[in-house]
Amino acid sequence: MIDLKLLRENPDVVRASQVTRGEDPSLVDQLLAADEKRRSAIQKADEVRSQQKSLGKKIGQASPDERPALLEGADELKAKVKEAEEARSAAEATVEELQYKIDNVVEGAPAGGEDDFVLVEEVGEIPHFDFEPKDHLELGESLGLIDVKRGAKVGGARFYYLTGDGAFLQLGMLMLAAQKAREAGFQLMIPPVLVRPEIMAGTGFLGQHSDEIYYLPADDRYLVGTSEVALAGYHKDEIIDLSNGPLQYAGWSSCFRREAGSHGKDTRGILRVHQFDKLEMFVYCKPEDAEDMHQKLLAMEKEMLAAMELPYRTIDIAGGDLGSSAARKFDNEAWVPTQGTYRELTSTSNCTTFQARRLSTRYRDENGKTQVAATLNGTLATTRWIVAILENHQQADGSVVVPEALRPFVGKDVLTPQ
Repeated sequence: MIDLKLLRENPDVVRASQVTRGEDPSLVDQLLAADEKRRSAIQKADEVRSQQKSLGKKIGQASPDERPALLEGADELKAKVKEAEEARSAAEATVEELQYKIDNVVEGAPAGGEDDFVLVEEVGEIPHFDFEPKDHLELGESLGLIDVKRGAKVGGARFYYLTGDGAFLQLGMLMLAAQKAREAGFQLMIPPVLVRPEIMAGTGFLGQHSDEIYYLPADDRYLVGTSEVALAGYHKDEIIDLSNGPLQYAGWSSCFRREAGSHGKDTRGILRVHQFDKLEMFVYCKPEDAEDMHQKLLAMEKEMLAAMELPYRTIDIAGGDLGSSAARKFDNEAWVPTQGTYRELTSTSNCTTFQARRLSTRYRDENGKTQVAATLNGTLATTRWIVAILENHQQADGSVVVPEALRPFVGKDVLTPQ
């Protein structure tokens, strides 16, 4: 949720952010006008309540002859108070509605859309095979790791089974990520995958991408597309203690996405599916610490990609391609040989105070005054990584070399065709 103080003091900054995102800057002026009307309504309501309080004292002190006239005036004032309160409630509702329409203020991200990212760096060497490389699904089927035919039979399109060593490959990735997170000071969490509407709305996922989310109307609950949602709601309506530094959580959960609007796109294999597992880092910190924390999360993601021995690039996502809650986002994309391009494996977003303001998560500053916390998130491992691991580490005989860091979990150095 947009900070009204920032809006009043720096409306041009918010307008520029809307332009960078490709959104409507006139919403800023609409919200400014609504906020002015709200403040006026609050002042008027306070005034009539004060008059009502003063009249109540007069009635208590009045003589029997004076009281009837004062009581008549009290009835009129009571009606005015009710009218003023209704006007204030309506004005506040309009402000909140407009606040929810304005995305987080972009901080440092380039302007433009999906193709206007800025390349930060490329790491590792792209493999050059002296044979025709197989894609991850062909490898996964021949090695007994992935079964999409039975996944479709049981769950429908874009569902799958990870079988045998494929299951250990995923569990190994997630365990390694969990260990690295704990070593970095993160508390491991296994959160709920069903959340209330106010939690989903608070994280910013019920805006333009709401059609991606599974909703269970009978229960009025949403299935999460990332454990970021449940972790953001963990401290809803709380004043948290940040005096000893940020609160750092790592959520391990299954995630669910409808992938609406992506029919015919990446439907082969397990690159774009409806259900997957993920370990997501989530941080609460003071706003002034958010930028440094963002770099920490990015560095941890890079460390995991290095452990998977994958060539990748880091890109700075353009404003028009940011989610509504992100002020800035970096993606790490691994090379996928059979596609001849980089594909996203991880992302990390600085959401500044946007989510915490919606969810009323605050902390006390050095003066004891409550302030809105900042939140950040970043992916440390997920099912999609198997795509890049299989394709980059394949050999001419159809086998796949297991990254050294995963061998203790998988129990094998090389996966061979069955």
